[in-house]
Amino acid sequence: MEENGGNIHADSTFCGSPAVVQVIQKVIAELIGTYFLIFAGCCSVIINNAEETKGRITFPGICLVWGFSVTILVYSLAHVSGAHFNPAVTLSFAIYRHFPLRLVPLYFIAQVLGSFLASGTLYLLFEVNEKTYFGTIPSGSYIQSLVFEILTSFLLMFVVCAVSTDNRAIGKLGGIAVGMTIIVNVFIAGPISGASMNPARSLGPALVMWVYNGIWIYVVGPFVGAILGATCYNLIRYTDKPLREIGASSKIFKTSACTSAT
Repeated sequence: MEENGGNIHADSTFCGSPAVVQVIQKVIAELIGTYFLIFAGCCSVIINNAEETKGRITFPGICLVWGFSVTILVYSLAHVSGAHFNPAVTLSFAIYRHFPLRLVPLYFIAQVLGSFLASGTLYLLFEVNEKTYFGTIPSGSYIQSLVFEILTSFLLMFVVCAVSTDNRAIGKLGGIAVGMTIIVNVFIAGPISGASMNPARSLGPALVMWVYNGIWIYVVGPFVGAILGATCYNLIRYTDKPLREIGASSKIFKTSACTSAT
């Protein structure tokens, strides 16, 4: 009895430890954030394409809904979980040690589950058919859509790295910068690939409605683009020091000064 009691006490202590509670909070925040991001963005797509409300939101309106949703959720949840809402962003952060690798699987599960639940909610609320399908399907060729997904994911991750990992950037405006990037990306890639930039965004609707046309594009493209974007920013980043300190200590600048003096 004492051993069993000791085990129970140890388990409860483990579950109640600050570290475990913090992880649970992060995972829940990612699930909630992804849920409302997908719900809001995909809901705008359904309403705009449905016969009764066709064209009321318009394509620019859809772009704004996605961008504003990201901005709102970043400012609401970034201090809790980092506000990734995107497996490609999570993995890219982990690769460059801005995020614990051990939490990657938990974030993946939370993000995909959040998207799945949001998609399921929309499927129950609306009569969804081929015209009102709110997932992502290539409009052009597979290669064209893949390139768009890589490029838009690259830009998104490049901006995310700038505002969240570099203290020389204006951090307080990070949510606005990321939201505006989403708006631009949806404007340019929406008519071609659907502008997913997020494997979870595409997997949720696909799993709910069993539509897997070109689904590999929305898994491969965002991961490749995000990792490349993070890699490029880390290459040009060089250091956390302000530029004036880099110039003051750089051998190149010193050599140039000596040359001009002689």
